Amino acid sequence: MIALKWVKTADRFGLMIEQHLKEHFSRLEPEAEQYHPFIHGVYSSLAEYILRKGKRLASVYTLITYSGYRGDIDDAILSACTGIELYRHSILLHDDLVDGEDLRRGGRVFQELFESPDERLGNGVAVFTGDIAYALAVQKFFSSGFERSKVERAVDLLNEGFLRVNESQILDLLFGYKEPDVEEWYVMASKRAASLFKSTILIGAILGDAPEEDIPILSEAAENIGYSFDIQDDIIDTFTSKEQYGREPAGDILRRKKPLHIVYTLKMADNRTLKLLRSIGSKRRISGEELEAIRRGITICGALDAAKERSRFHAEKAQELMAQVKMTGEAKRFFNSLLTYVTDSLDWYK
Repeated sequence: MIALKWVKTADRFGLMIEQHLKEHFSRLEPEAEQYHPFIHGVYSSLAEYILRKGKRLASVYTLITYSGYRGDIDDAILSACTGIELYRHSILLHDDLVDGEDLRRGGRVFQELFESPDERLGNGVAVFTGDIAYALAVQKFFSSGFERSKVERAVDLLNEGFLRVNESQILDLLFGYKEPDVEEWYVMASKRAASLFKSTILIGAILGDAPEEDIPILSEAAENIGYSFDIQDDIIDTFTSKEQYGREPAGDILRRKKPLHIVYTLKMADNRTLKLLRSIGSKRRISGEELEAIRRGITICGALDAAKERSRFHAEKAQELMAQVKMTGEAKRFFNSLLTYVTDSLDWYK
């Protein structure tokens, strides 16, 4: 139960951010309608896409870090968190398109929200709307009310994170056509969730007037949080069920992606498992029998345990680092509870 304390805080903070998002779109949509009815529909669809229920951890990280230094929550930081949500979803819009996803948090992916005789309209609108969402994110920071020097520093972090995340997505795509080793996987992962969490946590710290000596510690902690989450989330994709996950499991394997537990499997598994795993990439779906055989192979060869060990290592490292900074005890307890939950949840997948 202790490990679940973070959920109540995340839900409470997430609702605050969600309310600001609703207010933001309520101002955007009338302006868009004056421009063109279709653009109004695009903004309405973007609002629906972003406002689907979820934990909003990226922006919650910003908010909890800010409150951990300032001791309160104000409209300025909630505006910045709205920017973080727009930023996060600018990335997801493009991810869903590249990955050929059908669902995002229980609803259709953005590109499928637009009726057309072919895919060109929906795909194109998704690309451009992802760009729009990023521009809106930057606007929210500059209109947040924080002093200019802080905003410029925060937007620099946002730009750096956006650059790094997109570089990682290129490598993630490349890995569908090669078999990286563990070291190369870390090169990619260092710019994925690790980069996202670093940007969002450091933005909260900078806007919240954190001591400068805390910034490098938080940066390293955020990187380790990102690694731990990345590894855990990829394990979930392979080992969960559709009922638990909300979509078909093993999407990463079908797309020939190389999460860490698969990187270890390619190094450690027997020939039968390797042959089956390598054959899946040429198929449109994976049968229940094939998935169970792959899961057994990953587990028996020790790849699953090796990946779990890395996730736990990074979570524990992040907890050690968070203990060193000058945030309030409540903020530290949030991160500690969250990371304990991540490591405990690894035992669910066998």
